[in-house]
Amino acid sequence: RQLKKQRSARSQQNGAALLLALLTVSLVVTMAAASMWRQWRDVEVETAERARIQSAWVLTGALDWARLILREDGRGSAGVDHLAEPWAVGLQEARLSSFLATEASSTPEIPDTRDAFLSGHIVDLQSRMNLLNLIKRDSAGTAQIADAWMHSFSKLFELLGLPLQELDLLAENLRVAVGGKDEAAKGTVVPLIPLRLEHTAWLGLSARSIAALQPYVSVLQTGLVVTPVNINTASAQVIFASVQELDLAAAQRLVAQRERAHFETLDAAGRQLGEPFAADIKSGRHSVGSQYFEVLGRLRLDQVVTTERSVVYRENREVSTLLRERGSLQSPGSHVVPVRPPSS
Repeated sequence: RQLKKQRSARSQQNGAALLLALLTVSLVVTMAAASMWRQWRDVEVETAERARIQSAWVLTGALDWARLILREDGRGSAGVDHLAEPWAVGLQEARLSSFLATEASSTPEIPDTRDAFLSGHIVDLQSRMNLLNLIKRDSAGTAQIADAWMHSFSKLFELLGLPLQELDLLAENLRVAVGGKDEAAKGTVVPLIPLRLEHTAWLGLSARSIAALQPYVSVLQTGLVVTPVNINTASAQVIFASVQELDLAAAQRLVAQRERAHFETLDAAGRQLGEPFAADIKSGRHSVGSQYFEVLGRLRLDQVVTTERSVVYRENREVSTLLRERGSLQSPGSHVVPVRPPSS
């Protein structure tokens, strides 16, 4: 009986030791797995951060390149901008290493660019009608709706089959937004002034209207200085809308003539249209040159695609950046980098 008790005690001790060993092994495996997961996560975070920083630097370089192109164009264009100039030629997706003199990974300081692809283009924002042209200030400094531009936007809305009620609501809300403190003093809720066309959703435009207007309307903060439409780069629809009483067929004929030879002066464009449209073209609502441009860049680096939109302003051969927006397809949305507006 004593021997049986001793054997039972030893059996219990062996079972407890085996259980303790299993628990120890499980704890070690769990800790090792957690350590490996943390290491993997740190590597992924570092890789994503490195890709983000590299993309930002490359896109900043692309923006500087675009600004250089616009500056050099300003030196030799004599105030005339048209779609046959170098800035108007887009860059199709190309391997980034093809732009660099140094071979990939030749030095540890230069990242491998074999899997980086860059593309982009420059858009003349004065080929579109500036939404803020809808608002002007009277002699007392009060924000008012500009009737002439309201008529132009009405023509565009009718052409695109968009409801004029939305235009009326948009213009009124934009007037209140520009009025700012004056409207707030009356107890009116003052909306924010939009920075881009998508922001007009809070001023009354529907998603359908915003999408339809995208090729024809821009939003430029110019201090209510009228932004003229460039006859050399505007589409037939924009020319039709911006010239009083002009029909679409005449606007299309003007564009066809422009494709054969751009207009050096507004007088040349006026002669092409004839009276009474020539006088309207020379009324300060149109130009043959531009100051505002949009630079769109896209960088594909491994599995991450980063896009950047910049608005630049050219004056006296100097090109300054007014607005930068950057976003990634792996992290939806974008952030805005505010930049000082032009002195005008």
